[in-house]
Amino acid sequence: MVTHIVMIKFKENTPNEKVLEIKKDIENLKDFIKEIQSMEVGLNFANEDRAMDLVLISKFNSKDDLNSYAINSTHKEVINKIKEVAEYTKVVDYENE
Repeated sequence: MVTHIVMIKFKENTPNEKVLEIKKDIENLKDFIKEIQSMEVGLNFANEDRAMDLVLISKFNSKDDLNSYAINSTHKEVINKIKEVAEYTKVVDYENE
């Protein structure tokens, strides 16, 4: 099993409606991409300077499935929407033992 974690820090002026739209778009990926085994998307409530705004935790059966997800056109559309309003993103991918 492979875990894929993405954290997003939105630009300061990003409207809450846009954040919620992106959250929903990410959640909907599981309906279009068969390689996703599970997915959790959360919005941060911690009021700390080091906090990120949104986190995605998804699971795949293999690195190949993660790679297929990465190049999927629907996934790429969501990434483009995120890039419009993200200050920066962080990612961690690892294999579960």
